[in-house]
Amino acid sequence: MVKDAPPPYTATAGGPPPPGFVSPPGYVPPPPTHATTVIVTAPPPGPFGPGSKVMVCPYCHSQISTKVVTEATTKTHLFALLLCLFVCWPCVCLPYCMDSCQNQNHYCPNCNAFLGAYDN
Repeated sequence: MVKDAPPPYTATAGGPPPPGFVSPPGYVPPPPTHATTVIVTAPPPGPFGPGSKVMVCPYCHSQISTKVVTEATTKTHLFALLLCLFVCWPCVCLPYCMDSCQNQNHYCPNCNAFLGAYDN
C-alpha cells in the first residue's frame, strides 16, 4: 500500500490561467455566463400643481390624470391654533376649509401610488 497521496488539485474552473500559459492561436474565450441586468429609470414627473396632472405613472406605467386629495398639514393646525389663541372662535374652522392652508397630494387612480405633493 502506498501512503503518499498525490498533491491536491488547486485550479478552479473559469479562473485565470496559470502563469506562463499561452492560448493556442485563434482561440476566442467564451462569453461570460452571468446575465446583465439593465435598470431603466424614468425622469422625475416635474413639479405638481394644485390641480390634476396628465402623466405616465412610474409604478404601473399607464397614461393617467392624477387624483388630487387635499390633506391638512401642520401649517393648517397652527393657523387654527393661532385663531383659537386670538379668540376668533367662529373662524377656527377656516384653515380646514381653505385649499391654500392644505397640501394637495397626487395619487395614481389605477394603482393608488403616491406620486407627489403640491405645498402652498
